[in-house]
Amino acid sequence: MFRVVVSYPNTPGSRFDMDYYLNKHTPLVLEKLKPHGLTDVNVDQGIGGGTPGSPAQYQVQAYLNFPTAEQLQAGMAAAGASLMADLKNFTDVRPNIQISKVIR
Repeated sequence: MFRVVVSYPNTPGSRFDMDYYLNKHTPLVLEKLKPHGLTDVNVDQGIGGGTPGSPAQYQVQAYLNFPTAEQLQAGMAAAGASLMADLKNFTDVRPNIQISKVIR
């Protein structure tokens, strides 16, 4: 399995509309990427860092899973630009994106 991890930094003063993200952006991700093999999307909301009382490094992290690297690449090629264009509707931070091979 291959995974795209989209991490939104917890930048002081930044804007993140969780309602829009969950109810509009995530369904858009599913609509655009399921035809390319997306199997599921998980969303984590950061609540704290490793040290008690410290802030979370990321306010939100999303995990998009694909069976193969080829499906992931095809999905990103087909829909990546339109998904990135939707960012302005829910946040003013630039996400960090990592592609991983799930080994366990």
